[in-house]
Amino acid sequence: MAATATQPSVKIIGANGQISLGKQFAGRQVLVEEMEPGVWLVRTATVVPDNERWLHQAQSAAQLQEALDWAQSNPPTDRKAAAVLEKLRGKG
Repeated sequence: MAATATQPSVKIIGANGQISLGKQFAGRQVLVEEMEPGVWLVRTATVVPDNERWLHQAQSAAQLQEALDWAQSNPPTDRKAAAVLEKLRGKG
């Protein structure tokens, strides 16, 4: 899908070093790359925390999907609840 370019607009960098890109981007994370002095590339981005990166690896994603598929086709029941509780209490 090709991105549609918009007409350039003039923004003023405030005294605090900030510019506004518009309310539609409020709260979004962006990558800002300085291509050369005075030229910046700003791209919206989704940042993945280090401790969640494993979820985005192919093998982990496949295993997670397999587990979700199993859980969906095997709904929980109370059928063995009494036996499990007895075992947890040390009576089984």
